[in-house]
Amino acid sequence: MRKEGLLLAGTVTKGKTARKILSPFDGAVVAEVAQAEGEQLRLALEAAKDARTSIASLPPHRRAAILENAAARVQQEREFLAQLLVEEAGKPLALARIEADRCVETLLESARVARSAQARLLDLSGFPSGEGRWGLLRRVPVGVVVGITPFNFPLNLVAHKMAPAVAAGCPIILKPASQTPSPALHLGRILVEAGLPPEAISVLPCAGDAVQQLLEAPEVRLLTFTGSAAVGWNLKKQCWDKRVTLELGGNAAVIVEKDAGDPEVIAHRIALGAFAFAGQSCISVQRVLVAKELYQTMREALVAAAERFPTGNPTDSQVLCGPMISAYDAQRIVDWIESARTRGATLLTRFRREGSVVWPALLENVPHDHPLWCEEAFAPVAVLEPFEDFAEAIAKVNDSRFGLQCGVFTRDWGKIQQAWEGIEVGAVIANDIPSWRTDPMPYGGVKQSGFGREGPAWAFEEMTELRLLVLTKPPGA
Repeated sequence: MRKEGLLLAGTVTKGKTARKILSPFDGAVVAEVAQAEGEQLRLALEAAKDARTSIASLPPHRRAAILENAAARVQQEREFLAQLLVEEAGKPLALARIEADRCVETLLESARVARSAQARLLDLSGFPSGEGRWGLLRRVPVGVVVGITPFNFPLNLVAHKMAPAVAAGCPIILKPASQTPSPALHLGRILVEAGLPPEAISVLPCAGDAVQQLLEAPEVRLLTFTGSAAVGWNLKKQCWDKRVTLELGGNAAVIVEKDAGDPEVIAHRIALGAFAFAGQSCISVQRVLVAKELYQTMREALVAAAERFPTGNPTDSQVLCGPMISAYDAQRIVDWIESARTRGATLLTRFRREGSVVWPALLENVPHDHPLWCEEAFAPVAVLEPFEDFAEAIAKVNDSRFGLQCGVFTRDWGKIQQAWEGIEVGAVIANDIPSWRTDPMPYGGVKQSGFGREGPAWAFEEMTELRLLVLTKPPGA
């Protein structure tokens, strides 16, 4: 069993208490992780406040070098970090390795952003009041950042908080998810060893209510949160005098038009988007809308893809659908499926559950006011429904309080443009699943799915603010 300390101002520190981390797959104790309490949170705040000048004064090339060094270390420790994801998140090993690789990309892209920050020269003489004056505009760090991350991507989503903060010159205090703290602790350690001033980073596993101490501190200028919509919007209300970035939930839809292409290939992609990592992703495919002309063929292909989807022990390199994060969540989705069936829904796949592992489920005829349609399932389940025309499909996608991403399979550029203009989401993914993401892109949602955008270049803007210097000749010159 691993024992992990806090990372307090860049230094590994013991806590007064510790939390046992249990494997989502078999319940074995995999780690014992120190928990931060009031005094340690206060010390982290003081260190971050003191670090504002030291990290802000680092020239961009040094911030970039720190991130590049860290990327090389993550690459070296890929297998160890992937194993942490398997142990604490129950993430299948193949997907855990992909997450470690994505973390490298996030760090490298943040380094590129650090190196490419530029000032703008403005000619202010457009009006008589500005005659003879020029403006020089630059971005400066906002100050102390607090990041809060979820269990499902406990390495790469942590990198999406830490790395842009380093690029922007901001100290960061990060609270990782209680179930998956170790990847964040190790990434923080890697950044310090890569050259980051130690006082500029703290990683503090702690109780949820302890975070309030951080958010009430006046020196904290930005909260970046990834997690549930209910928690995120409540935090935004509390942080009325701070900058806030929210990446929240979704119930992503995919539209399959009659001219989409090979049904088996598309079904394979949709199954991957719906069932990989037990559907525990904000952009997991949850609603599948298929043109009526293709519906029966696609229905058969999707059922076959779901039935053969590799499910089970996450340590098996062939498995893609492992356990849900807890037995409670496994039971929750079982209850949702049974509830939908009592209201007329049809389960198209063979139902099976063992402990926290729920085998992929595909349903049709799900009422639109049922949670499987209108809430975030966060589970290996998808609902299938036909549509008459493309406008109807768009309306069904928009029939949601969420709006993160949507996939559209069609060869008709006009319909792709129609989707881009009419679907209320942060991104439309043409001819692929909504679960697709590359880390440099602007990522985030509309409606209840979020506020602001992630991706290193976009997070850099959130973590910096504009400062203007007005230039004019000295009097009498």
